[in-house]
Amino acid sequence: MIRISRRQALLGVTASTCLAAPALAQGAYPNRTVRLIVNFGAGGAADTVARLIQPKMSEALGQSVVIENRTGAGGTIGAVAVARSEADGYTLMFDSPNHLINPLLQPNIPINYETAFSYISGVTIQPWVWIVSDQYRATTLPGFVDEARESGRPVIFGSSGIGSAGHLSGELLGQRSGVPVEHVPYRSGAEASNDVAAGNLQVACITVSSAQPAVNAGKARYIASTGARRSVALPDLPTFAESGFPGFDVTSWVGLFGPAGLAPEVIEKANAAMGVALRDETVKQRLTASGFETDPTTPAEFAAKIAHERVVLTESIRNWQRTSRR
Repeated sequence: MIRISRRQALLGVTASTCLAAPALAQGAYPNRTVRLIVNFGAGGAADTVARLIQPKMSEALGQSVVIENRTGAGGTIGAVAVARSEADGYTLMFDSPNHLINPLLQPNIPINYETAFSYISGVTIQPWVWIVSDQYRATTLPGFVDEARESGRPVIFGSSGIGSAGHLSGELLGQRSGVPVEHVPYRSGAEASNDVAAGNLQVACITVSSAQPAVNAGKARYIASTGARRSVALPDLPTFAESGFPGFDVTSWVGLFGPAGLAPEVIEKANAAMGVALRDETVKQRLTASGFETDPTTPAEFAAKIAHERVVLTESIRNWQRTSRR
């Protein structure tokens, strides 16, 4: 019988641990299911994008990606949950411009949005579009402004809610053009679009995907889009800047975040998996058909984009708050 001393056994355990450690380090992430928190309900823009991308992202990571809708308080319920989760890469988040708007309108949120998250990748973008009912003759933004001025009446416009980028864009247009505007908040852009199509609302500033049904049915017209450049989905539609109103370079976007403190290699792997999903031709075609444009970025590019839009939206919200108090 071979006897192994306690010292020999300890040396053997130590040696095997040392040999195993590099292998564990190399393949540590991901080695189990990844949760993708979507801060909005099923069928919304972020959820639609998540479900189109999920299969290819799972394939690229080599692990299942499970979507979990955490709704409420304009997306803050899900955001707080992710910010407080373990920084191990197994809880990620899809968020939207509400990521920037919520802290400005909800002062009691228990996290600091600027420091609570890791920036992983841009996912999709789509502009906000200004659509008008057939109550207006105008087919361009300058023509619409002229017509509104001549009428002498306030422009009644709808958006997907108070503080949404569509709401702020409408208020900003009123300030820049000198045309009085009155905002009607809806629970979704689709509801605002339906009212434009029915003739119950004059104008709406909503996303392309929300506007498509009314426009395709011939009940509304696009007259301008936000964003620094024209939408790939609507290449013939001028931007606000091209129409004489610069400064409307905010888009509706979906981005991939994690809790603060994610290891660089985890961010790199999640970013790479998102890039693989967004470059897949079938995924791109389905997103384009729904009015979305893919927006794969590096983590640094995504962080810079968020910082820029934070400045733009902060200015817009502060201006709106000042004028609304008068």
